[in-house]
Amino acid sequence: MPAKDADSGVLTGEALLARFTALEVFLTAHQALWKPRPFTHLHLPWETSHPELAQWLRQRSLEAAEHDHHQPWLMEDAPAPFPELAATSRALSAVAALPANTLEAPSHRLNVDVPGRKWQQIEAFASRLRFTTPPTHWLDWCAGKGHLGRRLVQGEQQLTCLEYDPKLVASGQLLSQRHHLPATHRQQDVLAADAAQALHPGHTPVALHACGDLHVRLMHLASAAGCAQLAIAPCCYNRVSSERYQALSDAAKVSALQLSLDDLGLPQTETVTAGARVRRQRDQSMAWRLGFDLLQRQIRGCDDYLPTPSLPSAWLEKSFAQYCTDLAALKDLSTVGTPDWVALEAAGHQRLAEVRNLELLRGLFRRPLELWLVLDRALFLTQKGYDVRLGTFCETPLTPRNLLLLAERY
Repeated sequence: MPAKDADSGVLTGEALLARFTALEVFLTAHQALWKPRPFTHLHLPWETSHPELAQWLRQRSLEAAEHDHHQPWLMEDAPAPFPELAATSRALSAVAALPANTLEAPSHRLNVDVPGRKWQQIEAFASRLRFTTPPTHWLDWCAGKGHLGRRLVQGEQQLTCLEYDPKLVASGQLLSQRHHLPATHRQQDVLAADAAQALHPGHTPVALHACGDLHVRLMHLASAAGCAQLAIAPCCYNRVSSERYQALSDAAKVSALQLSLDDLGLPQTETVTAGARVRRQRDQSMAWRLGFDLLQRQIRGCDDYLPTPSLPSAWLEKSFAQYCTDLAALKDLSTVGTPDWVALEAAGHQRLAEVRNLELLRGLFRRPLELWLVLDRALFLTQKGYDVRLGTFCETPLTPRNLLLLAERY
């Protein structure tokens, strides 16, 4: 690839494998620090080895944890080994923004019915799609209503949108017709055997935040179909059918790093800033779950976490006592005695502050793990004959899932 890409910090060529290898060493060496989840453990295994750091984190407030969530590497006053790990994490996670194009102004009302943040993501993604040969036929993968594809298609270009939900297919077709765009919207299960027939060599597939198996499926099918170009911003690495991570590239297949679904969920733990009401609701839900966790350990007489299902937000309108009683019944538990509900709820809120602060250590490995996973995809594509560029397409506040793979065969 051109030297300007390598010099800019966009990962290309040999730098892909070099960074992948360095990340693997870092993640493997410290997996005892990031694999255990504070939410499910009353005491984390690493606290015995690093008592000063554990105590320091446990004494901090929930507000302090929230403040440092997005930039844990800035916590320079944290006890060892936090600062050293933070410095290594930040260095290994450094990836530059892909060069941007100036997009033509969208046609009138093209962004109708698109949430503001989603439209900004589409704009940022579209502006980074610089290919040596201009695409002639965009293929919007897992397209929804096809908002991304409609933003991309220009001039004589064609557009095909593949989507599983027939209602979204119908809505998308109407929108494309309204804007007089040459678009075909097709109902397609992209995981089905016949999905391979939907891709042709002249297609340029694009996928903005297609989850787990969905974007992996695209890479397999697009490379097999002979597509000369593709662009993928991966998302939700834990949305897969297998119980453990299935490596894609040769380098990852021989890696010592073995990942469970819980491990694969780590990158998703970074969230964008939510509104005050949403934060309060989230915190109450987590605090009550942590309070219930203390209760279920007492009831069951064992010190193990008990998974609980996702609950409707209406459950938070109950009293804490009723919440716990109903959740215990849902898990076939019977409450024993008369718990001190006030103390138990307070303990849940205290645990929430501790958990959020203990998670800051895991947070140092969040981006390195995500980058390792994306590099596995990049290396897979290079094995399939593509030149690959890996960089970001927007800043983290717009979406933490901001890594973009551009692949091109010449």
